[in-house]
Amino acid sequence: MKITGLFFTIVLIALTCSCKHVVQYDCTGITPTYTTNIKPILDNCCATRGCHSGNRDGMDLSTYAGASAASKNKNFMGTIQHLPFYQKMPQDAARLPDSQIHLLSCWVENGSPE
Repeated sequence: MKITGLFFTIVLIALTCSCKHVVQYDCTGITPTYTTNIKPILDNCCATRGCHSGNRDGMDLSTYAGASAASKNKNFMGTIQHLPFYQKMPQDAARLPDSQIHLLSCWVENGSPE
């Protein structure tokens, strides 16, 4: 009986752990735009090899409209940051450099400007 209670407690802690929270970056003075800063990242890392381009999988990151819509998804930054309990993107690839994740985060925080 003690083992069951301990197991339940561990599972509860794991599920409510702050590990699932998206990392917030300081965006003071940083206002990236889709055209200048974000499109090159997405084109190079996400909208390639048939992954998130042409709306094949329901998420087209090759256009501003698609990327802007995706940025409003609560999982968008968690997947990019490779956080626990999120599907890691880019899939089967290394995590993006922190400088690119910082730009993406600030773009989202600033309302995903074009």
